[in-house]
Amino acid sequence: MRIINTPKMPKANGHYSQCIEHNGILYLSGQLPIDQITKTIPSSIEEQTDLVLKNVESILTEAGSSKNQILQVRVYISNIELWDKVNERYSLFFKEHKPTRCIIPTRELHFDCLIEIEITAIVGQ
Repeated sequence: MRIINTPKMPKANGHYSQCIEHNGILYLSGQLPIDQITKTIPSSIEEQTDLVLKNVESILTEAGSSKNQILQVRVYISNIELWDKVNERYSLFFKEHKPTRCIIPTRELHFDCLIEIEITAIVGQ
């Protein structure tokens, strides 16, 4: 098991690692839509979805992988009515790649975010 941590990755704000590699599999902790420079959270679900996917892609790049190496995605949303908008932005991000996925409606997410995404991927080949 190897903890992956670089200065370009978002810093963990708790007792966890952002990314761990084990036997060629990358496990990314849940990512919130927080801008890494300004520490702000966009207001719309579309902007939050785009930002959280950008943050995921940044971590994967630092870990030697890419969005096309993602195996599974778990999407947590604060309201099931956001599903269509999330799915639209998600589809634009992934294009032809279709990892397995579940979308889980929750009540509230940390910092009043509307979305959180957790990823399992393989190290780039």
